[in-house]
Amino acid sequence: MSPFLSYFRDFSKTVHAGLLIFSVLFTALLVFLNYRFSIEQRIVHHSPNLLVRFASLYVVYLAAFAVPYIVLFLLKGKAFFEWKLLFLVLLSPAVFALKVVFNPFSSFIQELAGGAWGRYWAIVTRLPLKCLLVTILLSFIWKAAGYRSNLMNMLSGTASWKPYFFMLLLMVPLISWASFQEGFLQVYPKLQQVGFINPLTQNRWLYKLLFELSYGTDFLTIELFFRGFLVLAFVRYAGQDAIVPMAVFYCSIHFGKPLAECISSFFGGLLLGIVVYNTRSIAGGLIVHLGIAWMMEAGGQIGHMVMTKITDS
Repeated sequence: MSPFLSYFRDFSKTVHAGLLIFSVLFTALLVFLNYRFSIEQRIVHHSPNLLVRFASLYVVYLAAFAVPYIVLFLLKGKAFFEWKLLFLVLLSPAVFALKVVFNPFSSFIQELAGGAWGRYWAIVTRLPLKCLLVTILLSFIWKAAGYRSNLMNMLSGTASWKPYFFMLLLMVPLISWASFQEGFLQVYPKLQQVGFINPLTQNRWLYKLLFELSYGTDFLTIELFFRGFLVLAFVRYAGQDAIVPMAVFYCSIHFGKPLAECISSFFGGLLLGIVVYNTRSIAGGLIVHLGIAWMMEAGGQIGHMVMTKITDS
């Protein structure tokens, strides 16, 4: 863990204190407004069409991402401004908003397979297709921004895996506690989405495994976009300060999650961003994110089983 401690120590010394303080307060304000006025739910469930939903999400993500950069510009002065940075700041929220609303093959797949199985395959293919879309878009932007290295080099391995597994171990008590909270069990496990397929097959474990692997691709998308692109593509302009706007943006995509998960995502984004900045790899963060996601799936499953037994008794 000693290299990690040095990463965090160096970050605390080099990050712009004004930016960090503002971003913590700004994130708190965004979280309050969202959970007080159900902003994310209104966008997701009450938008009249995909275009309005995309535009609404873009505004939310742009505010979360661009405002910290505006503050950083004001703090550092005109010498900080570059047109490529402005281009990337304006474009990045559009990529993720498109990722959220993108689902063009769902109806085709559902009609092709038909019935419950069509619905199942539409769900299972949705996140891998979103991952493919984001990867293609980021690859084009990466090259257009003048980076010579391959975008997927971010997946290269790290020096030691032990600290990442230690991080996962630290999450076990928190997830164990969350697994019996009503708000958590309303969301997890995500596997509930395909529970309708259980009566139709004897190979339930196989189709559950396929769903969980599909679910895992979403975390590859998240790590590639947030810790990879939003950190490593922006460090040439903002140095370690690039980690802070990324963490605010990352928190904003959790507005539909339980409040505790949303709040913790900001600090988790900071920690993983610091690690990626120093290792130049998202591999370790991906392991942590996947590990937490699948532990939450297991916790949700166990929590529902226990609560069902208590209710039945």
